[in-house]
Amino acid sequence: MSRHINKDTRLCISLAGRPSNIGTRFHNYLYEEMGLNFVYKAFTTQDLAAAIAGIRGLGIRGCGVSMPYKEACIPYLDELDASAKALRSVNTIVNDQGHLHGFNTDYIAVVHLLKQQRLPHDLPVVLRGSGGMAKAVAGALRDVGFRSGIVLARNETTGRPLARTYGYEWRAELGDGSPGVLINATPIGMAGGPDAETLAFDPAVIDQASLVFDVVALPPETPLIRYARAAGKAVITGTEVIALQAAEQFALYTGVRPTEEQIRRASEYARS
Repeated sequence: MSRHINKDTRLCISLAGRPSNIGTRFHNYLYEEMGLNFVYKAFTTQDLAAAIAGIRGLGIRGCGVSMPYKEACIPYLDELDASAKALRSVNTIVNDQGHLHGFNTDYIAVVHLLKQQRLPHDLPVVLRGSGGMAKAVAGALRDVGFRSGIVLARNETTGRPLARTYGYEWRAELGDGSPGVLINATPIGMAGGPDAETLAFDPAVIDQASLVFDVVALPPETPLIRYARAAGKAVITGTEVIALQAAEQFALYTGVRPTEEQIRRASEYARS
């Protein structure tokens, strides 16, 4: 039976520079399957302060936060979870009776996906990007055990401190090297963006890698992932990250944790 929205329905939302249907379909699928009186809607905003004030003032239960708001939202929150505090990056806001608590479930998802690969930790890593998602990935890489790495970022103001924080090297250009793990944490390859058809790394660099990881989730297969698959590389996709981090968000919002099978079905539905 289809759910009916009523006065008691709890609202959860997302804020993103380029909203997609992935999170909306994921959460709403599980709300219906599990019989929960929630509804989820994606938004963007040109006024972040007002948007977060709306979360507080309207009693919106939770909010997923995507680029470019993951760091910018922090001054408007009341409390940060340990992971968000350590990374200074938030991807999840939980509203407890007007008290806004920031979390970073991206970090949890990335740790899980990296551990699944069972790669040697002495493989050199190249992480492209220095924004909020790059922080989550860098923290996960360090905590999983990857000690040798490069943060590739044209913006030295953000790139160098990020690299220093996690014990990596900062570079504006990659130059020579044979990276074992390549990670794109920028909008390169994102549908609808100016670089939608661009490879985040040169083909010659991709050919040397053991694992290619693209955090971009829309489209499900970015130019980087398509090239890496064709080259026979192990890959981690942005849709995998979204599914796992969304499951953590779901549990934070509702107090109910879906099973792995439910997560799999919801993720497949979200991508369909």
